[in-house]
Amino acid sequence: MEEELANLNIVDDEEISIQAVEDEVGTNYSMCMVGRVLTDSVVHFPSIRNMLANLWHPLGGISTTDIGEKQVLFRFSNMIDLKRVIDGMHWFFNRNLIVFHKLENEEDHLQVPLFYALFSVQIHNLQMGFMSKGMAQ
Repeated sequence: MEEELANLNIVDDEEISIQAVEDEVGTNYSMCMVGRVLTDSVVHFPSIRNMLANLWHPLGGISTTDIGEKQVLFRFSNMIDLKRVIDGMHWFFNRNLIVFHKLENEEDHLQVPLFYALFSVQIHNLQMGFMSKGMAQ
């Protein structure tokens, strides 16, 4: 048995294959969102990916890609998850707002302006006469 063990060689014949992920022309972005964290500090991509995946609990899964400049591409597996995330908007990361934009088929995910966010305002103890659209504007 010692002779058999002495002649034992460990050979690593397996090759590690690395596949580069590149965007193809005509890629369908109908179930994708681009997000950007509004902060001047460094954003740790694995942290934001894990935190949002835990918050969103996507049923069909989600693919998250760091596209640089504090921007992240989210590719959802089904429209139900995407709609649920959009309906639950205002998401934050380390007390910084994340601005999202749902991509359409022909939009370039690298050229989307991520500067605007929708907000709602709640006003307490407002008199009945002041509850009009004109007064709100």
